[in-house]
Amino acid sequence: MANTHSHYGTESPLYPKIDAYDTGFLKVSDIHSIHYEQSGNPNGLPVVYLHGGPGGGIAPSDRQYFDPKFYRIIAFDQRGAGLSTPAAELAQNDTWSLVSDIEQLRTTLGVDKWVVFGGSWGSTLALTYAIKHASHVKALILRGIFTLRQSELKWFYQEGASHIFPDAWDSYRDAIPEDERHDFIAAYYKRLTSDDAAVRRAAGKAWSTWEMATSKLFVDPEMIKHAQDDTWADQFARIECHYFINKGFFETDAWILDNVDKIRHIPAVIVQGRYDVVCPSTTAWELHKRWPEAEFHMIGDSGHSAKEPGTTLKLVEAANKFKTF
Repeated sequence: MANTHSHYGTESPLYPKIDAYDTGFLKVSDIHSIHYEQSGNPNGLPVVYLHGGPGGGIAPSDRQYFDPKFYRIIAFDQRGAGLSTPAAELAQNDTWSLVSDIEQLRTTLGVDKWVVFGGSWGSTLALTYAIKHASHVKALILRGIFTLRQSELKWFYQEGASHIFPDAWDSYRDAIPEDERHDFIAAYYKRLTSDDAAVRRAAGKAWSTWEMATSKLFVDPEMIKHAQDDTWADQFARIECHYFINKGFFETDAWILDNVDKIRHIPAVIVQGRYDVVCPSTTAWELHKRWPEAEFHMIGDSGHSAKEPGTTLKLVEAANKFKTF
């Protein structure tokens, strides 16, 4: 186990900003088309970036973990997220459809094997994809481990993180009437699927603000401001809540952890913030115990975000490490 010291104030290890050299849309169902992009070296080692949420979408900064001279960087907005259409759509939107989309994108782009990079919900999706399609995964880079067990959901959305961020919790709690607070996910789902646009908008902002306020060791006002964007908050909150009320569409509560043996031969790096309250480190620790072959880093001065210095450094180092494969 690696426990790093403070990295605040150090120079960013990220690669310079780059533009995508290719963008497009891939029709993956009769209603969904996913937006994808490619950047870096067109002839390089393929890496696929899986964003969080679900519903979070990709950003140009996601390209910067990877050496653009070496990697062919592939990223896409999952169903209903980012520029994918239709926005915030819940029909035909589930974990297994996303796994299928990743495979369709891989074959469409002519990729045999790729490095798979994912944090938070992206780690959930990366692990699930690898379990189902291990032969096409060259390596895994995972951050902020989330396996969507009920204990993880209850910790963040019902009681647990509320004891650490009580100030942010008040706004999340107060958006729901007292007689419905025994099940916040169900109460929010009712509002996020409402036909009343104002009700849906208010619930989306409250849900999204709670996560943005708790994602870093030091609260980031810019992240909270992001949650005030009506379109993004609607996509993020609706899709997240849809997946969570459906228990991630997994057959069993611990499906990912119980299937880890299928991927233990794949080279992997796990990066976890010690003070992550969104995806608490107990899940990463459990994964580490079941997968001792994977390189494991507990970052001593980080919360949930990939944008915290110690976590960012280890993610870039992991991507650089796999350049030698």
